[in-house]
Amino acid sequence: MTTTDAPEAAPRPPAGRRRIGDTAFAGLARGSGLLILAILAGVAAFLIIQAWPSLSANTANFLTSNVWEANDRESPAFGVGMLAFGTVLAAAIALALATPVAIGIALFIVYYAPRKLASLLGYLVDLLAAIPSVVYGLWGIGFLAPQLVPVYQRMAEHLDWIPLFAGPASTSARTMLTAGIVLAVMILPIITAMSRDVFHQVPQGHREAALAMGATRWEMIRLAVLPFGKSGIVGGAMLGMGRALGETMAVAMILSPSLMMSFHLLQSGNQTIAAHIALQYPEATGYGVSALIAAGLVLFAITLAVNMGARYIVARGSKES
Repeated sequence: MTTTDAPEAAPRPPAGRRRIGDTAFAGLARGSGLLILAILAGVAAFLIIQAWPSLSANTANFLTSNVWEANDRESPAFGVGMLAFGTVLAAAIALALATPVAIGIALFIVYYAPRKLASLLGYLVDLLAAIPSVVYGLWGIGFLAPQLVPVYQRMAEHLDWIPLFAGPASTSARTMLTAGIVLAVMILPIITAMSRDVFHQVPQGHREAALAMGATRWEMIRLAVLPFGKSGIVGGAMLGMGRALGETMAVAMILSPSLMMSFHLLQSGNQTIAAHIALQYPEATGYGVSALIAAGLVLFAITLAVNMGARYIVARGSKES
């Protein structure tokens, strides 16, 4: 009886060489992480330093005032309250419109559509993220706004008992609601992609167990898929909101320049921080530039808080899963 020789194991590199490679890789990874923190701290420091001259000379309440007279060399007066309100309002409208649609698209792609159609739809949705924001702005002001004028008029006639839809409706439809609709289309790929990835990761055993208990496909999605992907959906929605908070060109092209603070979505008014900076920066001088940087600091803080909240929600949901 003959025996076969066992295959020889590949020679292992010396321990010292492995340790050098591990140490170098760990140092590179650690340095990359610290570099991100350093860049973030550098951006924050730059904004604070550049904004301080106007903040120290400001004669109005920076957080609550609704005036913007920052180019005055002797006594500038400006506030970011109405701009912060418009920024959050536009992002909230976009989030409320985009999230249900994104979840529906993701569920259709993963659980309902045939494989070829699902891959095509996934590609088309991802393609929306590649369209420049200026193109969205042109579409919003050139096509969407004129189509929404009669819709807004009917809403003002029949839904005026709701404060958000009180009239008179804008005759140009260049309102916060129009900007929110355009932003919803812009953030749709982000929320859809993250929801789709989460739905793909639902354990097969969870789905099969629900179906084995006699659940329909919708009941399986409601009882097994959505609870598992809740944290991913919320995280994707928050990341999409962070994208909407910083959008500049599309909002600047759609909204009429205004410093009003209004909850009436069908009327002209409101402005976002990013759009205000883009519109005012070419003519800003002296304290005006510093004031715009101060507004950018507020936008930086809002966006950072939203994204940190999204990461926290995703991390907590992953631990629970």
